[in-house]
Amino acid sequence: MNLYPIETGNFKLDGGAMFGVVPRTIWQRTNPADANNQIDIAARSLLVEDGNRLILIDTGMGNKQSDKFFSYYSLWGDHSINRSLAKFGFHRDDITDVFMTHLHFDHCGGSVQWNKDRSGFEPAFKNARFWTNKAHWEWANDPNSREKASFLKENLLPMQESGQLHFIARENNGFIEKSELGFGIHFVDGHTEKQMLPQIRYKGKILVFVADLVPTVGHIPLPYVMGYDTRPLLTLNEKGAFLSEALENDYYLFFEHDAHNEICSLKSTEKGARLNETYNFNELF
Repeated sequence: MNLYPIETGNFKLDGGAMFGVVPRTIWQRTNPADANNQIDIAARSLLVEDGNRLILIDTGMGNKQSDKFFSYYSLWGDHSINRSLAKFGFHRDDITDVFMTHLHFDHCGGSVQWNKDRSGFEPAFKNARFWTNKAHWEWANDPNSREKASFLKENLLPMQESGQLHFIARENNGFIEKSELGFGIHFVDGHTEKQMLPQIRYKGKILVFVADLVPTVGHIPLPYVMGYDTRPLLTLNEKGAFLSEALENDYYLFFEHDAHNEICSLKSTEKGARLNETYNFNELF
């Protein structure tokens, strides 16, 4: 097995929304804001090369939305899926599976693109199976008012209409030891219904793709919960349980949204789990 960090693009989000009830005077120590109160955000995917399978975990925003849409998110930098894949010798047509932690636009928008004459949309990975889970798919296609702006039909329906959509089979507990894609999956419901966090054993270490459960290193303390979460008190409990497990088992956290830190380890303190060290991918592996 080989793993590759894939940078799909960077954007900005309101710092207050990203940290909920935590005051700016506290969260800006780890996540400094600009004059518009926005903080740097990454859309970092992970590519898993396992035998004859090439699995891409999340796909970023994509590029099919309008200029007006993207203006809300202050895009910056020059990353893209195509350039990141090419850096490691791959092309999007090589991807066999796309695993989506959840279906908010900044996690799955890159899964779908315009067709050639821009008359409609098509899967952006023509040879891939697209993986979500049934409960989250149903949640995303009948969205509540709070999340409606994050679940975009043009990101969802083309995957189903193409016949490339598949569902992860799950048990009643919150963790699958080994999924159809070969890695473990944590299920968490605080941010959105049935978000999935891949857990991968790699070169003697356990790496967890923490998606929106722990968006950045600044979100490690328990009360630092996003205003975007649909069930913030549930996130508090889920994060607490996960961080305890991470400390016990020496998990390394792979960040999707931290623009300046790819991976971290944790340490136990009297205040709970805290940041130990940060790593670039190549430093750790």
